[in-house]
Amino acid sequence: MNHDTIRTLGALKQSGYQPRSVKQELRDNLIHKLRSKEDVFPGIFGYEETVIPELQRAILAGHHINLLGLRGQAKTRIARLLVGLLDEYVPVVEGSELNDDPLQPLSVFAKNLIAEKGDDTPISWLHRADRYTEKLATPDVSVADLIGDADPIKAATLKLPYSDERVIHFGLIPRAHRGIFVINELPDLQARIQVSLFNILQEGDIQIRGFKVRLPLDIQFVFTANPEDYTNRGSIVTPLKDRIDAQIITHYPKTLEIGKRITKQEARIREEQRGLVTTNEVVHDLVEQIAIEARSSEYVDAKSGVSARLTISAYEQVIAGAERRALINGETKTYVRVGDFISAVPAVTGKVELVYEGEQEGAGIVAEKLMGKAIRTQFLQYFPDPEKAKKQKDKPNPYKPVQDWFGSRTIDLLHDASDEEYQKVMGVVPGLRELVQQSVPAELTQENTAFWMEFALHGMAEMSLISRNRLAAGAQFKDLLSSMFTMPNFGGDDDDDDEDYQSSKKRKRK
Repeated sequence: MNHDTIRTLGALKQSGYQPRSVKQELRDNLIHKLRSKEDVFPGIFGYEETVIPELQRAILAGHHINLLGLRGQAKTRIARLLVGLLDEYVPVVEGSELNDDPLQPLSVFAKNLIAEKGDDTPISWLHRADRYTEKLATPDVSVADLIGDADPIKAATLKLPYSDERVIHFGLIPRAHRGIFVINELPDLQARIQVSLFNILQEGDIQIRGFKVRLPLDIQFVFTANPEDYTNRGSIVTPLKDRIDAQIITHYPKTLEIGKRITKQEARIREEQRGLVTTNEVVHDLVEQIAIEARSSEYVDAKSGVSARLTISAYEQVIAGAERRALINGETKTYVRVGDFISAVPAVTGKVELVYEGEQEGAGIVAEKLMGKAIRTQFLQYFPDPEKAKKQKDKPNPYKPVQDWFGSRTIDLLHDASDEEYQKVMGVVPGLRELVQQSVPAELTQENTAFWMEFALHGMAEMSLISRNRLAAGAQFKDLLSSMFTMPNFGGDDDDDDEDYQSSKKRKRK
C-alpha cells in the first residue's frame, strides 16, 4: 500500500484497506517470517530452543506476555524487537492523539472529524517505531500516568464542563492504542496501580474517574519482571498474573561460547581501539568465565543473578586498560595481557550482589577471587594438570624448571610496563617459553608468545606452584615458601592457602 499517495479517508477506502488488530498484525507477520525462514529476533543468542519458541507460540496465540527472569537476560531487548513484527506503516486519523484507525475511530476527536469531513478526512501514516511505548515501573507511577485523568487546564482552555469527555487527558496506555505497550519491572508497580490494569487486559477497555467512557483499546502488552522482586520490593498481584496469558522464563547463557557471542556483540569497542589493541580468544574466555564462576560462587547472591553486563563491562575495561598502557608508553599498537584482565576489577565489583560472607570479604577481594578462579579454569584448558604431571614417571615435570628458578628469585609484572620491558621480563624465566611451546604450539605467534608466558605464570600461581602477590601497580611472582608469611595470594581461597602450606611443607622436607 502506497502511503505516500493515500492522504484522505476516501482514498484509503478505495485502496481496499482492511483494519487488523495489533495482535493479528503481529501474528500475520510472524507467520510470514517463519515461512520464509527469516530470523525473527536477530541478535538474541542462546534462546533458540527455549525462550524464542515459547515467545512465538504466545504471539500466534494472541497472548499478552510476561518475561520473567533475572537481570541481564535480554528481556527488554526482546520486547523492543517485537516492533519488527508490526507493519511498517498504518493509517491514522490526522491529529488524533489515540492513533485512531480511520475505519474504526475511537476518540471523540476522530469521530467528530469524520462526521464533519467524511471521505475528505485527512489521513497520516504512523511508522512502526512510533507504535512502541515503554514505561519503567516505579513506586511513584500513578493511575493518571498510565490511564488518564480529567485535565482542569484543558477544561478551562476549551471552556468545557468537567462532565464533557473532551477534558480527559489520556495516559500512556490509551496513547499506545494500536501498538505495543511494555511495562518494565512490573512488581515495582504499586498493587493499587496494578489493579487499574485488570479491565484493560481482560475486557480491553479503560475507565477514567467518573466518566461513562468505554475505550476498547487494541494493545499488545509485554511485561518484564525479576523473580527477586517477588520477595524484596513487591509482587505481581494474583488477579493480574491470572490475566497475563503467557509467562516466559528467561535464563543466562548455558555455555561459554554463547556468552562470548553476546559479549562480542554488545561490547562497545571503538575503531581506534581495535586498531591499537590486538586481542585473542583466551581473553574472551577469561572474561566470560568470571560470570560463570560468579553464578556458582558462595559469596554471590544467586537469587539476584549475574548480569551479562558484567562480562560486557569487563571486556571493555580490558581493552581500555591495554589502550591506556599503549598511550602512556607512546606505542602505536600493543597486545592484550593477562594484567589487563586483572585490572578490570572495577567492572566486576558493582555487578554482583554479595551475601553476608561476601560482604565480610569485601567486593574487591571477591572480584579478585572470581578472576583467580577464571584463570585457574581456563589454564587447565590449555596446560597439563600439575597434579598429573607430577605423578608421571616417564616424563619430566614441565613446571619444575620454572619452580626451581623462582626458588631464589622474584619478578615484578607492572601493568604500565612497555611492550619491550614486558617481553624482557617474560624472557628472564628459564623453562617458561619451553612450557608454553610444549602446551599450546598451535596457538603461538610471534606477537602473542609473551601473553601465553604470562598466562602460564598466573595459572601456575592459581595452581599453587608459585606465589603471586598483588602490588599497587601490578603483580609479583616468587617462590611459594618465601611468601607464606607475607601478602595473601591474589584470588586465592582458604582451601588454596591450606594446599600452599601443605605443599611447602613437603618441599621443605625434600
